[in-house]
Amino acid sequence: MPIADRLDVTLRLVQAAGRIAVPELATRLGVSEMTARRDLDALQQQGLVQRVRGAAVAVRPVAAESGFAARAAWQSATKDRIGAATAALVRPGETVLLDAGTTTVHVATHLRLLAPLTVGVLSLQAAAQLVDQPGIRLLVIGGEPRPAEGSMVGQLTLRALRDLAFDCFVLSLGGVHAEDGYSEFSLEDAAVKQVALERSGRTVAVADATKLGTRAFSRIAGLDAAGQFVTDRAAADEATHPLGPETLTALRAAGTEIHLA
Repeated sequence: MPIADRLDVTLRLVQAAGRIAVPELATRLGVSEMTARRDLDALQQQGLVQRVRGAAVAVRPVAAESGFAARAAWQSATKDRIGAATAALVRPGETVLLDAGTTTVHVATHLRLLAPLTVGVLSLQAAAQLVDQPGIRLLVIGGEPRPAEGSMVGQLTLRALRDLAFDCFVLSLGGVHAEDGYSEFSLEDAAVKQVALERSGRTVAVADATKLGTRAFSRIAGLDAAGQFVTDRAAADEATHPLGPETLTALRAAGTEIHLA
């Protein structure tokens, strides 16, 4: 697997933990310790983490370029395919809630083609893609943008979500694990996703193949929380993603319909 394919997840795991040992990182990513070390070295060269003996620590304070902005370009073409496949699952006339994340920004760009449509967004980046688009009724779910990420979090966001109901929730994920289910790196983001699940009639989960087999720090829900799951074709390739096929099998066993973009 190209080293850049794992950098997104590796960086976010280090930032969420503050400090993480190489063996724990390798376990969470489902890779060898040697591979984890190489990835950390690559991130250190970019000034995004600091390597210490047997571990890595986050660079503090977390700069904007080490958050959403740094990850946005990684696997952009793959995420755009996922975005198009996800938008194709939206039914005419549905009210859609769009989660925060680099992949869901690509979903937003493809939703513009489905107007007229009502779309609620949980990130500033998705809002920027949909604002002033003909036929798109945009609802920005109020709250406080999380620094370096732009995801809407906090009590204001939770309160706003509880007063609304959506037909479809597009759920973005930090990790998808056969046993642990869906997870996220930030406790605040996970809390928002849990309420969004409760307030939506159905859920489409999205994640690129690097997230399969990964356990992030905060559990969102079990694998049965989403009726449909969209990822890229590489998820089915055991040679590049050893835990991908196992995770897809677990998703199907939970009753989830899989879409490979």
